[in-house]
Amino acid sequence: MSAKIKIIPFGGVRENGKNMYAVDVNGGIYILDCGLKYPENELLGIDVVIPDWAYLRENKERIVAVFLTHGHADAIGALPYFLSEFNVPVFGSEMTIALAKIGVAAEPNVKGYDDFHVIDEKTEIDFGDVVVSFFSTTHSIPESLGIDLKTDEGQIIYTGDFKFDQTAKTGYQTDYARLGAIGQAGVLAVLSDSANAENPAMNASEQTIAEDIEETFHYQNGRVIVACVASNILRIQQVFDAAQQTGRKVCLMGQDLEKIVNTAMKLGKLVFADDLLVTPEQLDSLEPGETVILQTGKMGEPIKALQRMANKQEKDLNIQEGDLVYITTTPSHAMDTTVAQTRDMIYRAGGEVKAISDDLNSSGHAYKRDLQLMLNLLKPKYLVPIQGEYRLLNAHANAALELGMPADHIFILAKGDVLTYADGQMSLGEGIDVTDTMIDGIGVGDIGNIVLRDRKVLADDGIFIAVVTIDRKKKQIVADPKITSRGFVYVKANKDLMQESAQIIRKAVQNNLDNKEFDWGHLKQDVREHLSHYLFEQTHRRPVILPVIMEVNQHHRRSTGKAKENGKAATSAPAAKAKNKNKAKKPAKAAKSDQPATANKPHRNRKRRHSKKPAATAEKKA
Repeated sequence: MSAKIKIIPFGGVRENGKNMYAVDVNGGIYILDCGLKYPENELLGIDVVIPDWAYLRENKERIVAVFLTHGHADAIGALPYFLSEFNVPVFGSEMTIALAKIGVAAEPNVKGYDDFHVIDEKTEIDFGDVVVSFFSTTHSIPESLGIDLKTDEGQIIYTGDFKFDQTAKTGYQTDYARLGAIGQAGVLAVLSDSANAENPAMNASEQTIAEDIEETFHYQNGRVIVACVASNILRIQQVFDAAQQTGRKVCLMGQDLEKIVNTAMKLGKLVFADDLLVTPEQLDSLEPGETVILQTGKMGEPIKALQRMANKQEKDLNIQEGDLVYITTTPSHAMDTTVAQTRDMIYRAGGEVKAISDDLNSSGHAYKRDLQLMLNLLKPKYLVPIQGEYRLLNAHANAALELGMPADHIFILAKGDVLTYADGQMSLGEGIDVTDTMIDGIGVGDIGNIVLRDRKVLADDGIFIAVVTIDRKKKQIVADPKITSRGFVYVKANKDLMQESAQIIRKAVQNNLDNKEFDWGHLKQDVREHLSHYLFEQTHRRPVILPVIMEVNQHHRRSTGKAKENGKAATSAPAAKAKNKNKAKKPAKAAKSDQPATANKPHRNRKRRHSKKPAATAEKKA
């Protein structure tokens, strides 16, 4: 019986990062990577974006396991959120699992999770319908792996992030023989990295990059501030080696960097001298030319951290005259504007900027010829380009067409597409609904398109708040409208605009009060519409208009008076009762006096307690 196979991307297609793919074989769901992506400019205030797994939530009993290719955030970043909902085993190399544990330990909901399994390129796991094995690839982090799902219909290969480098060191080397053997056994489909598919030029070898870093350190007289992704272990090792060779000390900056360095050092993936690292406090005792500051920023993303350093917003270290900021990461094209702005900030602060990508193709992803070599080694029947914006997926498809692969055997998917293999044919089936889940602070998924739209409007045109107090029974406005504006216009310089706006608000509110069928929702909407029309006429801007309508009851004084009468009436009864009980000789004086001469101490306490309680009750009713 032939296997029915489905391939579903939950992220990583037509976007940068957020890699997550599901392969469904005869009802068992195998998750390949579980990554996040950092927000782009239009996602105002969002910290990170993770995949939407509503479909997996409905089919959670069918999930077999999660398989990780490497330890970068685009492959493991969403894992803590995933494991808070799905209690399934996680497989990955020693380094990948160690980094995954750091992320999971930081998430309160999954601190107790401990179903991690360390594997390597020689591991083979038999799940019945599928045999999962792995192969070594070259990337900027050690022990990066590709994943092989062996089914009755052929193998499904997920390359993960990869490139080919003949000078790669142990721990980073590609297993070419294994790739050839996989290709000989027959590959049904390959999900292949496309992040650098547009680049026609060969990537620089890591040996060349290491030499460039050392040369940069050697010829710089001042401090060198190196911007690097925290989990780029290969680049960190190169920075440590170059610092050692040029007599510099390294200071680590970044919330996650120290944890990652310590973890990599314990596993033997980072090697350096004991006296190489210094604290920010020790930098003052060193000459500028003797220091390297390694900055990785929050969540391993260094560009925003550089902006804070340039604007003198960091507590410990900021950019100063004579500093060289050396950007050794290769940001995506979506970050080009942000990087250009960051460079400008650095120069304004007195520093200089050098990016490793200015002189070298330093990407950790395969360029066009590498992609074609991978296809020639694997010889897949079908190709699914992944990881990259549409133009990158399309460039990968064109590279495959040059090799003679039929166009109808290449599928450029979108999130939620369901690629189905049945009866010997691969075709697109009915898709599922997959969106993005946005993380803002501790909120997971509580920020949607409507909230983002409001944030954008607030950023573009500001907010206009109108507060009005009314008496609905008397059908009148009690207090003139109070107007507050933020990010719209400068109030003091636009008094006429504010006065006219107040008139419009007053008129709209009064019209609604005079209407027999008064409705709160209609009142607020009426104020919004009239104000919006007027403000756009005057300013050609559309701020967020927030009407605040407060209602008062002006009859409260009369009610309070009744309460006092009730209070007096209530106090007279206990007094009379006490008077009868104690057989007082002068009832008239006892009724008038708070402390009658004939009353004993308990009598006074009872009278005082009773005199307060009814009055407070009556007042509350009013």
